[in-house]
Amino acid sequence: MPLHKYTVGQSVEFVPGKQDGNVPRGTYTILRLLPNDAADREYRVRNLRDGHERVVRESQLRGTPPLPRP
Repeated sequence: MPLHKYTVGQSVEFVPGKQDGNVPRGTYTILRLLPNDAADREYRVRNLRDGHERVVRESQLRGTPPLPRP
């Protein structure tokens, strides 16, 4: 079983596809790694702007660059 690419607490960019309707793209935080047997891992995420939680596939996510340190 492949491992999840992202970790709990990590910020990621959600890129919705055509089938995702009006789900807003933007920065989300990984809340939970969901178990499944498919090649495309699933995650429970929360939108930083509106606070809504969603289940998304790993293929819909892009890692965000780390913030620069002062």
